Amino acid sequence: MDAAKVSGTTAGTYTQQTRQTQTVRDTSSTREGKTLAEMIKDARDKIQANKDRLKISKDPKRYGDAPIEAYSRLSRAKTTAQVNAAAGYARRQIMQLRAAKRQDPDNAKRIQAAINQLEKAVTRSGKKKRDLEKEKVSEKRQARMAEEKREEAARRERQELRRRRTMRMLRESGYIREAEIDNRMQGQLSATRMELRNQAQELAAKFTPPAGAAEDYGAGTGGADAAPSGGGEIDLQA
Repeated sequence: MDAAKVSGTTAGTYTQQTRQTQTVRDTSSTREGKTLAEMIKDARDKIQANKDRLKISKDPKRYGDAPIEAYSRLSRAKTTAQVNAAAGYARRQIMQLRAAKRQDPDNAKRIQAAINQLEKAVTRSGKKKRDLEKEKVSEKRQARMAEEKREEAARRERQELRRRRTMRMLRESGYIREAEIDNRMQGQLSATRMELRNQAQELAAKFTPPAGAAEDYGAGTGGADAAPSGGGEIDLQA
């Protein structure tokens, strides 16, 4: 009786230990599985972050967005530091588009058009910095005239400053419209080139003879050439 109890107790203890061991193994496997999944997720996140950093998109519609954004930032800039930041954005986009041009040769012309617009944005940022400096000088001159009670001269200076700012804002809004129009035009040209390329490929496939047609033609030509050689020559000795 005691032996049976001991045996039952031993068997129960063994079963409980086995279950605990299996539970530990399952938990360890689950942790390993989660760790592997997390590693895969981290790797994918890094790849996506790298793509976002480079911003190299295969969608040709995205290539024209960079100049529009650069001109928008340039138009919103109110200080020299903000103008420098807009110019820095344009320079970074130029580098990224040059890398995209090497990886996407099918849209090379459209990418180059966007690069040209960004290069003009960098040049125009220098002009805006000079305009802001002139406006700052004009503001100081106007303040000095007001202190000196030169009301008429201060009024003329104020009107000139307002005119300069209005012309600059109109010019900068024109930059954005220019980039938008160029983007639409480049999209139409890209679609036209793609259509012509597809038509050329279809024509080439339609009029290209089968692989064995050339051999059959060569064999037929060879037989026709060989036929007259048997008795079609002119015998001058006769």
